[in-house]
Amino acid sequence: MKLWVGLGNPGAKYAHHRHNIGFMAVERIAADHGFSPWRARFQGEVSEGRLGDQRITLLKPGTWMNLSGQSVRAALDFYKLDPEEVTVFHDELDLAPGKLRLKHGGGHAGHNGLRSIHAHLGTDSYARVRIGIGHPGRKDAVAAWVLHDFARADADWLDDLLRGISDGAEALARGDGGRFQNAVALRMSPSVNRVKGERAEKPVVARPEPEPADNRNPLQKLIDRFR
Repeated sequence: MKLWVGLGNPGAKYAHHRHNIGFMAVERIAADHGFSPWRARFQGEVSEGRLGDQRITLLKPGTWMNLSGQSVRAALDFYKLDPEEVTVFHDELDLAPGKLRLKHGGGHAGHNGLRSIHAHLGTDSYARVRIGIGHPGRKDAVAAWVLHDFARADADWLDDLLRGISDGAEALARGDGGRFQNAVALRMSPSVNRVKGERAEKPVVARPEPEPADNRNPLQKLIDRFR
């Protein structure tokens, strides 16, 4: 079994914040793949299901972002899992909006949710799905940026991104990170419509074959005419 954790803050007030894109990702996976209804557990909410031959438990910590590690540790202890079996979906300031990268291990880069998970697991060996939300450009504007709803103009790419994450979830579950990222890329860069704006090819018209040349002399033609 594997534990997939979406990071965010609980409550309707925060549901559409950039900081909650981790919640959004696991919610889309649960909805698209027929997971069980969300229920209260481990100081948060869980939903269970299967992706291919892998059993997956999705977790949304309800402890607030800064204390996410408490919820993750409780789930890890209950299921007797190793940190290597945990994947965390979280917002990433250092990636442009709509970009996504996988990472195994490494520092928390100032992300308070990751900082808390590091502290409670005692290791950085878990996997992360880093979901780009962009940077406001100034360090003093970061808090307001992450704790604010996505703009209306973001709706289309955000929906494509979440669909891509869901599309590639089974590949991620079996450890195929490349195929998972390809699924996201396909959603973010849909095929160009080959009909719109493209010159239509002219239909091929079959030409009749030329008749063979008539090499008969006039006398022979006259004789053949009255046969």
